[in-house]
Amino acid sequence: MKRTLTWSLMPVALAICTAFPAPAMAQSNQELLKELRALKARMAELEKKLEAQAAAPTPAPQAAVAAPTAPAGMTEEQQQEFNRIAVKTEALEDSRDMLGFKGLKVSGYMDPTFIYNRRQDRAGFQFLNSVGEGGYTYDDSYMGTVALDFLKETDSGARWRLTLSPQRSTQAVSEGSNSILHEASVSIPLSDLQTRFIAGHIPDWSGYEYLQPTLNKLVTHNLLFDLTLPTAYTGAGMELTRDKWIIKSVLANMNGSKRNAREKTPVLAYRVDYAKGEFQGFGFAGVHGMAANNSQNVLDGSGEVVAQRDSRVDLFEFDAYFIRGDWTVQGQLSLGRQKKAAITADPDTGALRDAYWTGFSTLAAYKFEPWLEGIARFDYIFNKKNGGGLLTYATPDGINGIGPDQLSGDANKGVNRGALTLGLGYNFNLNTTFKFEYRYDWATGAVFEDAKSGGYKKNNQLLSTAVVVSF
Repeated sequence: MKRTLTWSLMPVALAICTAFPAPAMAQSNQELLKELRALKARMAELEKKLEAQAAAPTPAPQAAVAAPTAPAGMTEEQQQEFNRIAVKTEALEDSRDMLGFKGLKVSGYMDPTFIYNRRQDRAGFQFLNSVGEGGYTYDDSYMGTVALDFLKETDSGARWRLTLSPQRSTQAVSEGSNSILHEASVSIPLSDLQTRFIAGHIPDWSGYEYLQPTLNKLVTHNLLFDLTLPTAYTGAGMELTRDKWIIKSVLANMNGSKRNAREKTPVLAYRVDYAKGEFQGFGFAGVHGMAANNSQNVLDGSGEVVAQRDSRVDLFEFDAYFIRGDWTVQGQLSLGRQKKAAITADPDTGALRDAYWTGFSTLAAYKFEPWLEGIARFDYIFNKKNGGGLLTYATPDGINGIGPDQLSGDANKGVNRGALTLGLGYNFNLNTTFKFEYRYDWATGAVFEDAKSGGYKKNNQLLSTAVVVSF
């Protein structure tokens, strides 16, 4: 009887909703609460009336009266209004389905950023600048971006995703172009929703830090993210979800939407995540195969650099997290090797040598208030062998601080890199976050180019702030 009464009250509730005027967008929470209480009281009153009618004895046939034209508690005008709303709702649903809006989610973000770089003697805002202006650097990275994300899920469970980001997209970064394509991928369920075929242009999934500023606590990224990880994959693979495990793997081009002549071997990229409980988990990722070799150590007879073919790359990283209450703790270990991609060739034979690196990053954050968070991050990369060299960095880089000590004269010995970053995150509202950051970078040798003196220093400092607005 209770369930029958509850279902019979559904049209009554809808009618009552139409009887109360819709609150304006500017209404306060207190006014909305008052209206909800009034609605609840009216519902209780109608429920008592229906229970009383159900408990009353059935009148004799001769005393029967004609059934009312509208349900109990609704006037004829309210019934007409209810019917009108029902018809209009069905029409809106049909229009939504016809236009393809069913299962469609649109979101986006932007983060205008201010950067002060001491060694570059540069200070100012940066927003939507082209990656081709100076290449990928840790003081530029994916900061100062805007993105628009379209996610569509069909009735069959297939997902279609397109993310556009002018100037700072993953394709623009990986190929040095002006492409706006950040992600274009599909995910198709096979035997069930937990077994999926994935394909397209997919941003890299390695490490504990995310690319987009809405998910990154600080303004800059850690050294491993900037200097040792791929940017994106173009290919196809599988995604499996089994209990607490998520496994993703693709056979793809790394950092390239198309292979060049005489290039046939892709990479195998994978990611495994395990959620140990509500507050902690770990993951690991790897890449094995052929990737672009940017070495400039081979010259032809006229002194021009001979472009190198892709060479073997092997990357592996392990990351973990603990998030509970006001605390967030994350960490990552990485190691990598690329064949014939070291910064310095063999001094005796001139033969290309392999680049090796290992590194770690750890981050801790604490919320002093629900809206104010303090963050600290420490990064370090060991990169001394064969003059140094990191993923896609096969030449000395005076902005990122990569290569041999420019003052020692020993080209065979690279430098180790470290960075300490301190920051604050202020959540102004659900859609707006202000970020403030101080970062100190250093190396075991003089590798940071000083724009004022023209020389090289062992350290650099950054001050940055950004406002991240999302919807």
